[in-house]
Amino acid sequence: MDTESTAAGRPGADVDPDAEERAAEAPELDVLAEAPAAAREVFGDRFDAAVRYTELLATAGVRRGLIGPREVPRLWDRHVLNCAVLAELLPSGSTLCDVGSGAGLPGIPVALARPDVSVTLLEPLLRRTTFLEEVVRELGLENVTVLRGRAEEMVGKLAVDVVTARAVAPLDRLAGWGLPLLRPHGQMLALKGDSAEQELADSRAGLAKLGAVEWSVISVGEGTLETSTRVVQVKAGESPGGVKAATRRAKVARAGRNANAGAKGGERGRGGRRRSR
Repeated sequence: MDTESTAAGRPGADVDPDAEERAAEAPELDVLAEAPAAAREVFGDRFDAAVRYTELLATAGVRRGLIGPREVPRLWDRHVLNCAVLAELLPSGSTLCDVGSGAGLPGIPVALARPDVSVTLLEPLLRRTTFLEEVVRELGLENVTVLRGRAEEMVGKLAVDVVTARAVAPLDRLAGWGLPLLRPHGQMLALKGDSAEQELADSRAGLAKLGAVEWSVISVGEGTLETSTRVVQVKAGESPGGVKAATRRAKVARAGRNANAGAKGGERGRGGRRRSR
């Protein structure tokens, strides 16, 4: 599992003193030989890029503490393909924000599988955004942007059609971060595994307060993966994030308009004054 977690808020969480020890424990992996047949089907002409990404997870990802060494033998099935099949749920040409992206899961596999989708990888920790930027450059992912920050800081500054997340937080807390980033009638897709139904049952009242109008647990990758991916799908209405998020968006928009008006006024003042004699 990629390690986006509550550790992000702890002092010193951006430093990993045990990275070398973990790297030494990582088993050898021939990523190309280990690639399942489904990988070629899912990634198509970006299969080679998906292989390289999996190699980076198995090497630099382990050294930097983004992937546990015990996960290396199951990177394809449990991580890369498990995330990539979210592509089935995305509208053509949509925009997506991967909240707490960590090692790029699920955002990078989705971006590889769907080059028509514009993906923002949102991550608060520097060592993780550095890794993500390196991956994006090396793979030549023109449809991916890396953004350092927290979701709650981006309300009113970032608006997308789809929010994704994996191993970030319980659903009720995640919805409070993710739904405010959606455009009206957007959707949040949270990979939740066996806990999906219970988390959804516990979160329904909170989801409604956050402007959600429909929610369900669905499976993707059936017929492609040996074990399908379980996803909590939350669809927003006219006001994603509820009243609080709407107020925040309006405040940010108002500040932007005032800043623009001030800049234009300054330009007129500088250009319109006549020098007195």
